[in-house]
Amino acid sequence: MAFDDTFRLSCHGVITNDEGKVLLLKANYGNRHWGLPGGALEPGETIHQALMRECLEELGQQVIIDYLSGVYFHSVYNSQTFIFRARLTSPHIILSPEHSEYGLFAPDSLSAVQQRRIQECFDFNGQVQSAAF
Repeated sequence: MAFDDTFRLSCHGVITNDEGKVLLLKANYGNRHWGLPGGALEPGETIHQALMRECLEELGQQVIIDYLSGVYFHSVYNSQTFIFRARLTSPHIILSPEHSEYGLFAPDSLSAVQQRRIQECFDFNGQVQSAAF
């Protein structure tokens, strides 16, 4: 990788309810996909600061970060994605204008990539996982 190449970094939180269903947000941009809360790092931010900021923007509340479970390369976006286990501080979600709705989904109903990242987050044993997609 050369000095002037562009490379993206993002952070996302795996947040679940008491039944183990995963919180996803439906985007109002791009392909309007469902995804984990989070987004791109801004210059000067740490990965923890980025997740906290993104969750405050997208969910209208702070989250508690429990641990970093994985770092995954996504070739489509030329991006490394940091996956954290996180918890809401309140059950009341206030969506940002970037998202049209939120939902709670069984992990086995998600895409293969999401399933792997989420399962590795659930199975965290102190060793951060990584993979390329």
